[in-house]
Amino acid sequence: MQLLFDFFPIIAFFVTYKVTGNMFAATAVIIVAVIAQTAWQWLRHRKVSQMALISGVLVLIFGGLTLLIHDKVFIQWKVTVVNWLFAAAFLGSRFFGDQLLIQRMMGANVQLERPVWETLNWAWIGFFTALGAINLYIAYNFSEAFWVNFKLFGLLGLTLVFALAQAVWLSSKMPQEETPAESGKPQ
Repeated sequence: MQLLFDFFPIIAFFVTYKVTGNMFAATAVIIVAVIAQTAWQWLRHRKVSQMALISGVLVLIFGGLTLLIHDKVFIQWKVTVVNWLFAAAFLGSRFFGDQLLIQRMMGANVQLERPVWETLNWAWIGFFTALGAINLYIAYNFSEAFWVNFKLFGLLGLTLVFALAQAVWLSSKMPQEETPAESGKPQ
């Protein structure tokens, strides 16, 4: 259910675009959806996640510019800006604090050596940078309808593939527990 809640604004954008065929109507809907989602999070938990807040503010800025100037390029750039800001945050964590951002996010559940955390952090930097670039390529080289489909299915699909690849890679880096037979101790 949480996943559906997290994707509510993009699903509302997608459905509105498919029903109306109008990017500006879909942009207005995503703005309202982000405001509603943020208000619900605040009322329910008395806090809003930092990622949701950043994405929401950017939807308001870029969506507002899209509607004000009547140019769809702004809402299309929002995806790239969000991904590049995430890449910058992961990169910045190399210079600020004692833990990398990925380690802060996953460290409570996963124990890894520093070089593995660094490789994983670089992987996320590369992934977010590539997503931003791919979004711009799609926005400028394909139809508006194709971009809308990519925004929901392409970005989600790429993220799932990356997360699965990360899980497979991480499983090979996890410390192995010794069984009594391996340790030479009698059972």
